[in-house]
Amino acid sequence: MNEIPETGRIVLLTTTHRVAPGLLSWPAWEALRTADRVLCADPAHPQLPYVRDAGVKAEAGVELDARALVEECAQGGGRSVVVLATAEGEPALTDGLARLAGSGRVAMPELELLPGSYDLPGARLLDAVQIMDRIRRACPWSALRTHEDLLKYGVEEIYELIDAIERGDREELREELGDVLLQVVFHARIAQDDPEEPFGIDDVAGTLVEKLVHRHPHVFGDDVAETAAEVEAHWQRRKALEKSGRVSVTEGVPLGQPALSLAAKLAGRARTAGLPAPETSREGVGYALLALAAQAEREGIDPEAALRAAAREYRDLIKDRES
Repeated sequence: MNEIPETGRIVLLTTTHRVAPGLLSWPAWEALRTADRVLCADPAHPQLPYVRDAGVKAEAGVELDARALVEECAQGGGRSVVVLATAEGEPALTDGLARLAGSGRVAMPELELLPGSYDLPGARLLDAVQIMDRIRRACPWSALRTHEDLLKYGVEEIYELIDAIERGDREELREELGDVLLQVVFHARIAQDDPEEPFGIDDVAGTLVEKLVHRHPHVFGDDVAETAAEVEAHWQRRKALEKSGRVSVTEGVPLGQPALSLAAKLAGRARTAGLPAPETSREGVGYALLALAAQAEREGIDPEAALRAAAREYRDLIKDRES
């Protein structure tokens, strides 16, 4: 720490609850060890046991009065006081210090805001998991939901996400991604309650991590892929090995997806396996649409997105003619 000025120093030490208690930065520990007093308004602050275990005498349940702290800091040629802040950051104390400083009538100590720990990327996901857990336990409606109950909501959220992407609405995109994430967190929390085969969000994330690493040997292994086409080839080979035990190439294709997407997926599986395309000679609107979906898949076109785009243009045309 720097030399303490004659007016003293007040250090507001902030921490995040999303990092394991006790994992503080070196400047934070140095400030705590060299302080004349360490104060904390919250006697249940999660850092207190670890601070005390490190030999730092920390006073808990203390009323943080701005004027009293300023006067104490000025004693004995300057004292250092560290305030272990709550999650809210002690707004009453900081407001009081600001008023004293603004009055111009008080010799103020040096004021320092010292982050003792920082959120890692993805830390807010922990909040989502904790909030979902509380909702599942305390909300009568959420407590009774099953995977089957949520199916319609999942489908709706995906279509709303697609709509936000296609319209280029960034604000709505962020919101819809959150709604899709809610479905994942909610389903994982429901799965945690299963009496026979429970699993939780960490199991879901762990499975995803293993799959991503396994399917990206050019990132996490020794394979080399310098183009998107080479990455796609790696991906297809890995998927083929993973699915080598399947009896049919159609296994694993979800039948509940939109009809055009289903048709394109089946046609793509058949084409990759060297099987014939849909017969265009068969009669009926269904087979005509199936053939069009297969053609779109061969040409790298998403038939579902193409039809939606055409439908939007048709809607706009109708509106123009109505006006």
